[in-house]
Amino acid sequence: MRSFPRHTVRQPFTVAGLGLHTGVPVSVTVHPGDQGIGFRYGGTRVLAHPANVTDTTRSTKLGEVGTVEHLMSAFAGLEITDAEVELDAPELPGLDGSAGGYIDAIMGVGIEQIGDREFPSLYTRLFLQEDGGPKMAIGKGNGQWRFVFATDDRWPGEQAFELEDAVGGYVEHIARARTFAFAEEVPMIIQLGLGRGLDENSALILGIEGYKNEPRYPDEPARHKLLDLMGDLYLAGVPVRALNVVSERSGHRANVKAAAMLAQAMGNTQPAT
Repeated sequence: MRSFPRHTVRQPFTVAGLGLHTGVPVSVTVHPGDQGIGFRYGGTRVLAHPANVTDTTRSTKLGEVGTVEHLMSAFAGLEITDAEVELDAPELPGLDGSAGGYIDAIMGVGIEQIGDREFPSLYTRLFLQEDGGPKMAIGKGNGQWRFVFATDDRWPGEQAFELEDAVGGYVEHIARARTFAFAEEVPMIIQLGLGRGLDENSALILGIEGYKNEPRYPDEPARHKLLDLMGDLYLAGVPVRALNVVSERSGHRANVKAAAMLAQAMGNTQPAT
């Protein structure tokens, strides 16, 4: 068994913006908590757990609450284990397309330790592999995470980003990497009514020969995919620094599937509500 500290926010804070896909105005208040990470909307509380994921189409949805991955990633990177997230609309805001706004807000109010929790060591490596698609390996470790973003013959081909200490390097190297889209997919995204809370400043556009707008990092897509992966896997409730993870080509569907495998392996069979 390994002991890890439990943390919550020191006091409530509120962020507001437009739902990343719906574009609906939303206010989100994060309160201190001691019952895991819960999302509250419309009088219902849903626990952050893979069993409660209801959709993984271009984002991760918990119960009725959409696009939780960027806030969950911020919680993972700052090792927040307990918080109550209250929304007045059913999707979290896109903010600047990254987890940076959440990081700034959490660090602005501070973090408080509320005890410790013991975790069993992961007794076996977990593998997820689909023909021609996502690959992932999860094992007991010390927080070394790697993501390989691959587009085959289309630019940029392959990008890989790795941190030996994903917690220690999260704020500087991962948190501000923005969501992205391929230029040829933008008309379809608009037609489907997605990405309404984003613009050219909050979404990186990948053209066929390079970026269409200014990237924050030369390998920003790989970093953002790692950001998403950390948020999705954190649904299993396992500290980032307890694992070593390598993932290639995975998106929200595969990430959540892996989170369910991890939760099962760690005996995290919390109730679905």
